[in-house]
Amino acid sequence: MRNCKHFFVMASGPRKQIATIIVLIVILGVSAFPRLASANPEATSVGVSPLGILSLVTAVGDDTFATTDLSALTAALDPTTPTQHYGPYASGSTDSGTCGNDWANDLFNRHFTVFFNPDGSVKSIVEQFKDGSFMTPASDSPPVNFSPGACENSATPAGIVNTGITGDLHGYFIITVPPLTYETSSDSHCNGMTMMTDSSCDTQVFVESHFSSCVYQVTCPVTTFFDHYSAGDQGLIMHEWKNASPDRGGNGGDIRSSNLP
Repeated sequence: MRNCKHFFVMASGPRKQIATIIVLIVILGVSAFPRLASANPEATSVGVSPLGILSLVTAVGDDTFATTDLSALTAALDPTTPTQHYGPYASGSTDSGTCGNDWANDLFNRHFTVFFNPDGSVKSIVEQFKDGSFMTPASDSPPVNFSPGACENSATPAGIVNTGITGDLHGYFIITVPPLTYETSSDSHCNGMTMMTDSSCDTQVFVESHFSSCVYQVTCPVTTFFDHYSAGDQGLIMHEWKNASPDRGGNGGDIRSSNLP
């Protein structure tokens, strides 16, 4: 999920990044953040309802949205909307591609930002995957390790990725919650209800232990996602892979060592 498509220079720090984003908002004008008609009279924010978040993503870019401080950004653009940040939680997982096989092992830090309505109910949750890296193969990859984008345009795999390929990643999930969802635990651990621990942290553990009305991918599904993977030369013929939901442009590219005949 990472690298070459960053919209802003990160080296000057988070405050400079937020200032740069605000300058962009001013340049774009208020039309970048349309106020959305809603059946909920309390949904007045310009950047934190699920659809409003997408307006924000579109304005700043997927890569910046995945890596910026969302609480600071929201405070700058919409100080009436409370947020709560959780993390980072050091995590890892295998990574699946379009052919169905796991192709790499990932390491990253999970960050969760909860956006609230004025009445204290939850508007939505964003999970960010920061400071990530990957290495091939995955612990359960097949002997012929199809590249992540190998089956994107065909049921027949079109390429493979060699062992020992490394790179960077980042991304985000936008998680939609049902109306009148309330935070039932504000514990700082990833598992904030029963075990009070950060071990075995994943999206389901965090969501279901902090919001009692949430069943991950049922009542609280991931409706939008974006993951960006980048690798250097390493003999690759394709160096970048984007795994994204249709509203973020869908999948594109690959991390590929060679084509299959």
